[in-house]
Amino acid sequence: VSWPWTQNIDVFIMTTLSQTKEIFRRADAVCFDVDSTVIREEGIDELAKFCGVGDAVTEMTRKAMGGSVTFKTALTERLSIIRCSREQVNKLITDHPPQLTAGIKELVDTLHQRNVKVFLVSGGFRCIVEHVSTQLNIPLHHVYANRLKFYFNGEYAGFDETQPTSESNGKGKVISMLKEKHGFKNVVMIGDGATDLEACPPANAFIGFGGNVVRQQVKERSLWYVTSFGELLKELEKI
Repeated sequence: VSWPWTQNIDVFIMTTLSQTKEIFRRADAVCFDVDSTVIREEGIDELAKFCGVGDAVTEMTRKAMGGSVTFKTALTERLSIIRCSREQVNKLITDHPPQLTAGIKELVDTLHQRNVKVFLVSGGFRCIVEHVSTQLNIPLHHVYANRLKFYFNGEYAGFDETQPTSESNGKGKVISMLKEKHGFKNVVMIGDGATDLEACPPANAFIGFGGNVVRQQVKERSLWYVTSFGELLKELEKI
């Protein structure tokens, strides 16, 4: 038996999916999460592995992405275990540069060709994210991420807690600020994690990305969930 109300829900989901796709096609700004979205790995986990404390930190990342602890708490605790030096961070970027997810370069290039502004909004570290932005021709002033702090001798000194991206709803704060500053009408957030999903609203639409890792809670709550950037490129070709 097919109940009328279940049919109504299906129609509603279809409508909101097509609305999400339309907002993406008409977007004047697209904000990408970085770890496990634009790049294949989680930067903080890679840094932890590099510093010899991988397992402890990976478990905490899983909790943070699942939304079971506040982002700032998880960030503080993970960094206090890693305690990386400036030299270690630089060596990580040189020896193990972040790996771009398949299709992201083509997608960003296509958005740029259409005069869509592209931003990287990350709970990861600016030093790593800037490396990624350079590969994608995204201007550095379009990068919002956390800043690591070091003492003069290069030892770890904490992170800049004034950055909005260090907070649980930080990505939403960045998007609100971008809308206010630039007057964007249609901003789309794309990402794999709970902190990305929480940024909509103020983002006008959210697209869940499961090309590197599928987070069940995010998949279930996304109106549009994709597992490759090719799906987004296809949508842009409809214009």
